[in-house]
Amino acid sequence: MVLRIASIALILILAALPRNSTAQQAASAESEEPPEMGFFVTSVGPGDGGNLGGLAGADAHCQALAEKAGAGHRTWHAYLSTQATDNDPAVNARDRIGEGPWANAKGVVLASNVDDLHFNNANLHYENSLDENGDTVNSGASGDSPNRHDILTGTMLDGTAPAARESMTCSNWTSNDEGRTIVGHHDRFRRKTPGSPWNQAHPTRGCSQDALQGSGGDGLFYCFAAD
Repeated sequence: MVLRIASIALILILAALPRNSTAQQAASAESEEPPEMGFFVTSVGPGDGGNLGGLAGADAHCQALAEKAGAGHRTWHAYLSTQATDNDPAVNARDRIGEGPWANAKGVVLASNVDDLHFNNANLHYENSLDENGDTVNSGASGDSPNRHDILTGTMLDGTAPAARESMTCSNWTSNDEGRTIVGHHDRFRRKTPGSPWNQAHPTRGCSQDALQGSGGDGLFYCFAAD
């Protein structure tokens, strides 16, 4: 009798325990999904050298590529700075990209916030700096040809615009001829030497498409989800 009562009590206790409902299981699975894409290197550039149609044209290019990749519901901005002119103040790339965190197309978080992006950016390298389709971007250091590791930024290491002493943004992204711009290396390599900055590696030879390609680029740039 005592054993029977104990068995009944155990059954009642087990019946009272909460069970995972379908909704709970779905929520659990959802919480394990990787974060959505918030960063990519453009798979292609506009093809007109440093003339991107200004910041507005560059942003539109980011948005169009994201749309094709299924991420058009987010607001995308190009990681580009513009220099001050007589009529307009400088625009800093770091101020255009939202607050983070940002993950690549495979769900790898590259940086949690703006300061992390600029001062603790170990996750930005060849394997993680992917295009909008989740593919790697050509790097000469990895044996890819042609080399496309020069990424347009027009930006200093801390994410701010360069001084306006000379054009370092291809005339604020409207020139496909005169001027130069600053580029970063998405693979973090200068030739075969690691450690090159992702956003300020060197200036280009010029702003034409040929000049960009001549130094290891192709007119590509970084895009970040700003929302």
